[in-house]
Amino acid sequence: MSDKTKNVFVSHVHKDDSGLSDLKDLLKSKGMEVRDSSINSDRPNNATSPDYIKSEILGPRIDWASTMIVYISPETKNSEWVNWEIERAHKQDKTIVGVWERGAHGCEVPEALDEYGHALVGWNAEKIIDAINGDYEQFENPDGTPCAPRPIRRHPCG
Repeated sequence: MSDKTKNVFVSHVHKDDSGLSDLKDLLKSKGMEVRDSSINSDRPNNATSPDYIKSEILGPRIDWASTMIVYISPETKNSEWVNWEIERAHKQDKTIVGVWERGAHGCEVPEALDEYGHALVGWNAEKIIDAINGDYEQFENPDGTPCAPRPIRRHPCG
């Protein structure tokens, strides 16, 4: 696999499936090919047991990816699945990059992304690629301006 090809898992809500193709096309236009292991309408998941879905379908796909991209739309914040996927990626020390949907005007991000994300970027191929490669670690509004400072989470010493 070349430096321009990345194995990713795109965490999203299913209503945003069409945006995943747009995202991959955007990155490809700047020379990055993404191999996406996420579940979408092209590769549906017909299982019904949440435990089975997590351990046998989503878990291995997240494990395979080097990077998690979280596709941010207004519905993403309230998805228990998206938060679970982000937490799984965090436990494996994956790079976690939030990407605002094209044309987004802002909304709340999933709690797990706010806590564990490495970057949150607008619809800008160069910044997305830099974030995927670990070269950009900023949180931005959809228009590319910096987000307001975020509180630092404190964890008790053990």
